[in-house]
Amino acid sequence: MRISPSVRPAPSPNLWLTRGRHEGSDAPDVVRATLRRLEDRTVLDDQHELPGPDGDDGPERIFEARWKAAGTVTVRARLTLARPSEGGQDWVLAAEAERPWNEEWPSPATMFWPDEPDVPWDHEPATGLRLRRAAHLPTEDKEIRRLLRGCVRGGWSINVVVHEAMTPDEAGRRPLGALLPPSLRHRVLEHRAAPEQLRIVNRALREFGVQVPRGGAAVLPTDPAPPGFDPDDFSVRTVFLDGKRPTELVDALSRFAALPPPLPDGGDEAVRELRDDWDLMTLEEQLDHERRMVAMYSEALEAMTKSRDLYREAAERAHEALTVLRENGADVLAQPEPQPQPPAPSAGSPFQQLTRTFERFKGKALRPASTADAKPEGDDRPEPADS
Repeated sequence: MRISPSVRPAPSPNLWLTRGRHEGSDAPDVVRATLRRLEDRTVLDDQHELPGPDGDDGPERIFEARWKAAGTVTVRARLTLARPSEGGQDWVLAAEAERPWNEEWPSPATMFWPDEPDVPWDHEPATGLRLRRAAHLPTEDKEIRRLLRGCVRGGWSINVVVHEAMTPDEAGRRPLGALLPPSLRHRVLEHRAAPEQLRIVNRALREFGVQVPRGGAAVLPTDPAPPGFDPDDFSVRTVFLDGKRPTELVDALSRFAALPPPLPDGGDEAVRELRDDWDLMTLEEQLDHERRMVAMYSEALEAMTKSRDLYREAAERAHEALTVLRENGADVLAQPEPQPQPPAPSAGSPFQQLTRTFERFKGKALRPASTADAKPEGDDRPEPADS
């Protein structure tokens, strides 16, 4: 299994992150329509669209929305639509609540995208698989490994492999995602292994350190695996594909989602933009923001004023010292007059050193010779010639 070259920081339990790809060219229109509909139904408290880095006409789009989970917990979410490429657009969604995330809260994805199967917004970018459908694994173990590597790489999705011990009926062929808690439905990729594929699938899964029980399921670790991940703890011996909620599998997926995994690739940037570039503020939040800005500017102005005063004080001291030297005729005047520079905050600044030097000259410059230094009376020896 690939070893990540760097360790990413663990996210806050208040965060909810996912990504996907919308097939087609109408992704911005789909998001706008969904946001307006939910705002009209008062599901959302507020929503708006920000211009992208290239302005209103740029290909990248940013949408923000705010709502209350469980009636009281404020959730802020930010969806970024990347530039269109090859008939589709990649997107990243970051949401953060006021308290740790509850899996029974609505999925943030459904605040921006319609939860309808015919709208193709839920493709996994690396592999093209869909989050809301069950995908059957390839027939060759090399292809299985390649596919699963692409799915776990980056750490954005929770991947689960389910073995169909016997051919299920129509109810059993339905994706298990619809039976999961709301906040897990758009984070889980479901892979189905046919009855005869158990051996070849488990041979491919050795790379990931997990094995699928016959008729059961196994949750794959992200890359890198989260701390505390034990394959046996996230392996389910039996999954009944009868259309009913698979309680043991749901429990395993919920426990895996509760682990503190590292932020996915690019997740740190998505979280930073959500927190630092958030624009959809209430009046109270705007006032608080303005107060913080005023405090910041006040501190900067105070620092500039203090620096100006220190500069002025140093210049005055330098001129006083030079005046004393001129009055005493010190030889130092032969040197160019130094120009005062802004003082540094450290104790050994150039101005302090210059002031100390001038103070020494002030006490010593051109002192008259003492009687002890005078030539003794009657000493007629000639004075030495100047060299």
